[in-house]
Order: sequence, then C-alpha cells, then structure tokens
Amino acid sequence: MRILLILACLTLPLLGSCQYQPNWDSIDSRPLPAWYDDAKFGIFMHWGVYSVPSFFSEWFWDRWQGDPPYPSVVNFMKENFRPGFTYADFGPMFTAEFFDPNAWADILEASGANYVVLTSKHHEGFTMWPSNASWNWNAKDIGPKRDLVGELAAAVRSRTKIHFGLYFSLFEWFHPLFLYDKANGFQTREYRNQIMMPQIMDIVNSYKPDIVWADGANAPDSYWNSTEFLAWLYNESPVKDQVVVNDRWCKSGCLCKHGGYFTCNDRYDPGKLQNHKWENAMTVDMSSWGYVRTTPLSGIFDIHGLIQKLVRTISCGGNLLLNVGPTHDGRIVPIFEERLRQMGSWLKVNGEGVYGSIPWRKQNDTVNPDVWYTTTKKSDAVYAFLLKWPQNNTVYIDAPVAEQNTNVTMLGYGQPLKWEMGPAYQGMNIMLPFLNPSQTTCRWAWVLKLRNVF
Repeated sequence: MRILLILACLTLPLLGSCQYQPNWDSIDSRPLPAWYDDAKFGIFMHWGVYSVPSFFSEWFWDRWQGDPPYPSVVNFMKENFRPGFTYADFGPMFTAEFFDPNAWADILEASGANYVVLTSKHHEGFTMWPSNASWNWNAKDIGPKRDLVGELAAAVRSRTKIHFGLYFSLFEWFHPLFLYDKANGFQTREYRNQIMMPQIMDIVNSYKPDIVWADGANAPDSYWNSTEFLAWLYNESPVKDQVVVNDRWCKSGCLCKHGGYFTCNDRYDPGKLQNHKWENAMTVDMSSWGYVRTTPLSGIFDIHGLIQKLVRTISCGGNLLLNVGPTHDGRIVPIFEERLRQMGSWLKVNGEGVYGSIPWRKQNDTVNPDVWYTTTKKSDAVYAFLLKWPQNNTVYIDAPVAEQNTNVTMLGYGQPLKWEMGPAYQGMNIMLPFLNPSQTTCRWAWVLKLRNVF
C-alpha cells in the first residue's frame, strides 16, 4: 500500500535520515518558507460537481441528503429534477466545455495574486484529476474527461510566476469506507488506507503543489496519520523545500495550533496582530465558495470592501486568500473576473506597500479608523493605507512620530506631499493632492509612503 511510503519515516529517524519527526513539536518547528509570507495575496477556486446545481453552496449534496436535510435544497430538487435523480447524475453534467486554462492563468496574473489554490477534491469526493482511487468519480472518467488539475497547473506555471497550490478534503461525506471507519470509532483505517492517503500522495507526486491546503479533517490526527504525512512532505517529497501547509489536519486541537500557517476558521479576520503566520480565506460571493446562480449583486463584495479586507489582513500579519467559484462549464463569470482585475489594477500601483511587507508597530491608526499600516523589512518606510479620502483633502494620522526631515509621498503620484505636525506635535496633518480623474492612478484606496518616521 502507498501508505507504507510515509510510514517509512517512522524508522528513518533511527538512522538519522529524517530532519522532521512525525510529531507536532517537530512538525511545528519547521520554518515557513519565506515566499509565502512575502506573497500576501492568493486566489482560491472552488470548482466541482456542486457547480452543476449551483444552488445554495458547495455543500449542496450534504444539505440535500445529509442529516438533517435543508428544506430549501430538498424542494429545489423536487421541483427541478425527476424522481430518483441522484447526486451522481450531476457528474456527466459537469462538462467544463468552456474551460480554457490559459485564459484562467491570464486572469490570475492580472489579479496581482502570487499564489492560487484549486480544489482538487471537495467533500463530495469527486477528484479533479484522474485519481486511481476514485474510479468513475473523477473529471477524467466522466464529465469533462480531462485532467483539470494538470491543465491548470501547466498553464499557471508556463504563463505566470504564480505559485500553484491544491486544496484537498481529507474526508468524504458519503463514502462508504469513511462511514464504515466512522461507525467503528475510527479504529479501522479502510478509507484512509485505500482512498485518502493514495490520493493526497498522488497529488503531491504528480502536480508538486507549493501549497497543500487540507480541509475536512473530521477525525483525530491519529486516524489521518497527519504527522507522518507531514514528516514525509517536509523530508522526502518532491516539494519538501518550498511547500507550505495550513492547520486543518485533525478534528479538534489542530486549528490555530498546528501546521505551517493558521486559518483558524473560514473568513478569519482577527483585526489585530497575531504571533503566528495566518491566512484570511474568504469569498467574493458573501455566502458561498462554489458558484451559485441565484446570488444577487448585493451578495457580491465590491472592490472597496475587498481592498479593505486585504489591507486589514496584511497589516495584522496575514495573507488574503480570495475565493471565486467557476461555473460547471468552466467559466469565471464576469463579476468575479472584474473583481480580480480591479484588485490587480490597484495592486499594480500600490503593491510596494503590500508585497514583502511586514506589520508595523501599529496596525490601525489610533485616531483614524480608515488608516492601516505596514512597513518594510529594512524599516526604511512606513506605508499608511487610506481607505477613505477626506472631504477637505487633509488627513490626520496619529500613530507616526514625524521629524523635520520626514518625507511623504503617495504611491502612483510623483510629487511630495505637504504635511505639518499635529496638535502639540502629536501625529501628522497631510495635505493630499487635488486630482481630477485624468490624474488619478488608482481608486478605492490610497497609500501614503512615509520616510523618516518612527
């Protein structure tokens, strides 16, 4: 069995061959590869058979036939599909005929993201690559009859410098082997040995992802062999030097505690500096990760709201992983594409204060709630993110301590800005330029670059 490959590391420490041991103390001691902290912004893509009904959310199957079922989902099926229709019948309808991996890669590039995470398998169990452990429930055997993971990985790597990552659900809602192990209190390991472990080893060896984004760890880490897998990933895998992982490796006791970086919960946004690298995984659609046809415009974040999320996140030491859900036929719908391109246009002007930045001594201004801060690793500049343009064109910020040689500029605007000390030499009053639309290099938020402040 392939599981024996990762168990081999259990004996290798006796020979001095394993740097990281299969326990959390050792796994958690691994330094996070620097590229991830520098990246700041990534794109999440939830795509699967749930994109066919595109109703309610990516949890459609569970909400239809789980315990308890959701009446709205049950009624949707009764009103729109024949009696006896099964979730598996959606499989051939997941066609992806308009999926153009090169076009997707170009949109990802235009977004300004430095990494992308695609769902290789969600809780429904459908694999987006030709897994040998998911016969007839994968994108090669039915539906598109294509290796969707492989095609996007190749396009991203050939057309961009974006890091390619994969989401992987450890469990499956209705897989009989998982339900068998669950009924046995997870003392048996049939699902893990025959399905989960071969699949996760396969995506690492076949597609060499820079991120392994685990989810659905609805069992103890001892059942999943989480630490054994991560020891193999860090010591022996083809991505051992650059791979990063999150914290979703067991049912309880892992979130916000173990792993490479912390996600803690969906849409995690603490609003204050954290002592460990973290990620805010959130969605352009306010309610769903998968594509939902009924989402109104009011249910979509506008670009100003998304930039606010990015700024808050990076000021507090996190990365933003922003999700869009493609359609069953392989399209990124225009409203999602627009948001991604808007983000990219803003980052093209203001990325200097974002990429590679680190938190400053203050995250949010003490007086002005519309101002957040970052700084550089050399501490040679402080970036003040202004989320709201003041009506009188003068912004007061309280946190920086200015000196006579303090210099203030605005990213995208070539001239130095005038400023003066605040009341009692506390803070700064900064005079913003009067700009007409032809002089405006960006919208939605602006970044002041402060030199010689502390």
